[in-house]
Amino acid sequence: MAKTVLMQGNEACVEGALAAGMRFYAGYPITPSTEIAEVSALRLPQVGGKFIQMEDEIASIACAIGASVSGVKSMTATSGPGFSLKQENLGYACLAEIPLVVVDVQRSGPSTGLPTSPSQGDVMMAKWGTHGDHPMIAIAPSSVKECYELAIRCFNLSEKYRTPVLFLMDEIIGHLREGIEIPDKVEIVNRPTVVNPHPKRPAYAPTDDLIPAMAPFGKGQRYNITGLLHDESGFPTNDTEIAGALVTRLMKKIDNNYDDIVQVEETLMDDAKVAVFCFGGTARAAKSAVETARAKGIKCGMFRPITIWPFAEKELAKAMKGVKKIIVAEHNYGQLVNEVRRVVGPEKRIEFIGKVDGTVITPDEILAKIEEA
Repeated sequence: MAKTVLMQGNEACVEGALAAGMRFYAGYPITPSTEIAEVSALRLPQVGGKFIQMEDEIASIACAIGASVSGVKSMTATSGPGFSLKQENLGYACLAEIPLVVVDVQRSGPSTGLPTSPSQGDVMMAKWGTHGDHPMIAIAPSSVKECYELAIRCFNLSEKYRTPVLFLMDEIIGHLREGIEIPDKVEIVNRPTVVNPHPKRPAYAPTDDLIPAMAPFGKGQRYNITGLLHDESGFPTNDTEIAGALVTRLMKKIDNNYDDIVQVEETLMDDAKVAVFCFGGTARAAKSAVETARAKGIKCGMFRPITIWPFAEKELAKAMKGVKKIIVAEHNYGQLVNEVRRVVGPEKRIEFIGKVDGTVITPDEILAKIEEA
């Protein structure tokens, strides 16, 4: 029987991860994500899992990668400069196709910044933070309920497509407390796995869906994992044709599944002439502003990408066809606003509301922009 509990966003993230099958967590305490480590340390032993506090952020993601290779669903969480430190191994997991969930509870920056203040300044870093061309899935919740539900979705997508997935929370949502209903059952996806593999089976043997089945270490097959571009056996190669085909496959396994991966929320967009584009914690203020504007007779709506990467280009273009003015609200100096401009084109009027001082964007500030239309 489902139960309703009062829970913090960071706590709900852990409970969702556990429901998805997470049984290993390696991390390093850092504000405002520390509660994720604390709750993981408490809860994992209760379900037969393992928690380890590593010496730093680099070791934390490396440890989580190693656990995932052995067949265990794994997670690590961080914020601010810790997310910077995880980037090299994030790229390693992309290339080696190792399922992993990395939570980033965003805070004000750069550098040490304002550790206890809200921000959405890691959006472009989530896409391009690690070097080279690589696929990336990033998801942003806007409620405690979504911290639970979308943590499960992060694991499901990571397992399904054999790739790291970023959970882009922010301090607003991470430290928010709300009553949420914990369901009895949730949909769980497990990675494609080879049982009793032939010892000489190519570890990255091609498949129609571009996602090779994974043989967990210690389950009968020894194979090579490397951060170098590699052939189907997993060993490094300088063959340009093989190298190009590998990177292309990594990109296409995400691009080809755009419709399965991308999620958005549209509120009162059917007849909207003014639209607020927002995500994460900022959406809470935006929704309040839109409802107030509607009460005043203004045809206003809200478009929220739940999946940040891949960017919801098709959904955004369709939703904004009848819109004359778009207000982009995000807690940064302007990151996704440029993606919006790229998709909707120069004929649309776009205005930006951003904050980088550690304070939140209020409903009244968004409403004032709406009323200017």
